[in-house]
Amino acid sequence: MRRTEAMTVWPAAARVRAFFFWLVGLVWLAPLLTACGYNEVIDRDEAVKAAWSEVENQYQRRSDLVPNLVRTVQGASDFEKSTLEAVVQARAKVGSMQVDPSVIDDPNKLKQFEQAQGQLGSALSRLLVVSERYPELKATSAFRDLQVQLEGTENRIAVARRRFIEAVAEYNKTVLRFPTSIGAGMRGMKTRPTFTATTPGADKAPEVKF
Repeated sequence: MRRTEAMTVWPAAARVRAFFFWLVGLVWLAPLLTACGYNEVIDRDEAVKAAWSEVENQYQRRSDLVPNLVRTVQGASDFEKSTLEAVVQARAKVGSMQVDPSVIDDPNKLKQFEQAQGQLGSALSRLLVVSERYPELKATSAFRDLQVQLEGTENRIAVARRRFIEAVAEYNKTVLRFPTSIGAGMRGMKTRPTFTATTPGADKAPEVKF
């Protein structure tokens, strides 16, 4: 009986000691994981995803305004057909793109997205410049309403892009800098691409005039 009891008691004591050492190790490990960015990189990652969602939202808002704008402009007699077609084609190209969360991890996809949106922005700018030649068009309430909406949308796009660029910059610094790079490596997190200003002042909202 004594031998059996001893065999029962010692394993139980060993389990208690093992649990104690595990608990002590966890207490020591937690600050180390925090210092190496193990959790910080996740916070930065979520910030990038949230910023990207806002970018998509604002670009979609602009895209949704295009059909109304085209219909309104079509009401003006002899409006430049090529200008309208450029807007319609640019919007179609944007709409044909398969945009999913993987875009923010793929430099090529992000570049294609940015270029397509840039083409739509340029086509819209051209259309608005041409509209200056049609006083009767500018006098309509529908056109004035679109003016306000487009101004607001371009401002929101500029803000969303800037916040995305800032979020990616902070995320990339966390991934690259020591000691947070250790935590990023443990998480398998890598640097992400970001928007590039292809023209001077591309990071600012364009001035929309009618």
